[in-house]
Amino acid sequence: MTLPFELYIATRYLLARRGQAFISVISAVSALGVTVGVMALVVALALMTGMQEELRDRIVGSAAHVYVQKLLGGGFVDHEAEAAKLVEVPGVVAAAPAMIGRGMAAAAGVNAFITLKGVDPVLEARVTEVVGSIRRGSFTALSEPPDPRAGVLGGVVIGEDLSRSLRASVGDTISVLTPEGGSLSPWGLIPRPQRLEVVGIFHLGLREYDSSYGFVTLDVAGRLFNRDRVDLMELRVEDLEDAPRVARAVTETLGAEYFAEDWGQSNAALFSALWLEKMAIGITIGLIMMVAALNIVASLVLLVMEKSRDIAILKTMGASSPSIRIIFVLQGGIIGAVGTAVGAACGVAVSYLADRYQWIRLPDDVYDGVAWLPFRVDPGNLLVVVLGSFAVCLLATLYPSRQASRLDPAEALRYE
Repeated sequence: MTLPFELYIATRYLLARRGQAFISVISAVSALGVTVGVMALVVALALMTGMQEELRDRIVGSAAHVYVQKLLGGGFVDHEAEAAKLVEVPGVVAAAPAMIGRGMAAAAGVNAFITLKGVDPVLEARVTEVVGSIRRGSFTALSEPPDPRAGVLGGVVIGEDLSRSLRASVGDTISVLTPEGGSLSPWGLIPRPQRLEVVGIFHLGLREYDSSYGFVTLDVAGRLFNRDRVDLMELRVEDLEDAPRVARAVTETLGAEYFAEDWGQSNAALFSALWLEKMAIGITIGLIMMVAALNIVASLVLLVMEKSRDIAILKTMGASSPSIRIIFVLQGGIIGAVGTAVGAACGVAVSYLADRYQWIRLPDDVYDGVAWLPFRVDPGNLLVVVLGSFAVCLLATLYPSRQASRLDPAEALRYE
């Protein structure tokens, strides 16, 4: 197979021969710089993508995909009928009512703030993954009526960190004091603590939930918060990425009095910060490729100076200026292609091994539930890195190739 003229000359110039070893070494260093830059960028983006996906999975597992509130009327009166209506929205696979409030929990002489969530245990299991996160006890035990002799209002399922703080395990009781719960007196509403029996302990892997959340039934929540209506409805959608469209469809289908917010909107600040961090790391490490591109410029400029006599001879033999330009563009392109391919392959390999064998371990008290840094190579990010690196390498060839094509044969051969 006969190579094109320009490609044949370009490859010959890149191969080391005696008297040209210095130029070849510079070319090899340039390719190595591209390799290191691409590999570092692939690994960094894989790390940030892994962290984003890990947090997303934990947040979505502990919360619903879409939250719906009713702006008029102060909540949902008939939550069963509302759930049936919301399931009819395209893309929704399950709906569950919820009632949320805050209070103060006390046990064994220890106090802790608690966020209580009133749920229907059967429907909640279809919307969130809290049932699968139960470490001790049972989530369905919330539906069992309390023992009248125990003097408790009902059962509660609390987070593992919260149970550790309160020194309460399954079968123990805790006292919960809420601002809304209490009894009327001549001096106004006097809050009174209510006793709840711990029937389960969960671990969702998010400190926000594990250290301060508790689940009770809707009836218990209504008595604790003095409410007779459900605050919001939780929806689970068929496709997680389709949650924004489903949220819009709820308002469009059921009317403007229904306000829907998807999981991305609820955690917009967190994911925006992660995205900015990802972009900052990408830009910072991308500067390594700029340094590698400068090495390509330097190596090609030196090659033009070294091969000025050869360029002049090629021109006198009939080679056109565009052909000379293509020769040096191909040289830079070969350096960039080799460096990019090797760097991308090494980056993917390092990311896979780091995730597979958990190279970077984390202390449990820093990132709750995340034992090691996860690495996930996103095909879209990998394609952007590869194309961007190759484009930068090609841009680096423009100046040297232009100078080579403008070389005057008479001037180059005058002193030969």
